[in-house]
Amino acid sequence: MSARPILGLALALTFALAGCKPAGPPPDILKTQRQALDKAKAVDGQVQKQAQEQMKTIDDEQK
Repeated sequence: MSARPILGLALALTFALAGCKPAGPPPDILKTQRQALDKAKAVDGQVQKQAQEQMKTIDDEQK
């Protein structure tokens, strides 16, 4: 018996077993998008508050 068929069989078995690995948990691909949206909402709130304060200051100076 030559080594070539045994090598081929071993190689085929290795590939077959490599395909049987259990998959890990699926990645949460939307997590970073949700975090970015939350940060943007927080920044928007701060910007709106500063804009209101600036408008009030301008109105007070005009009186």
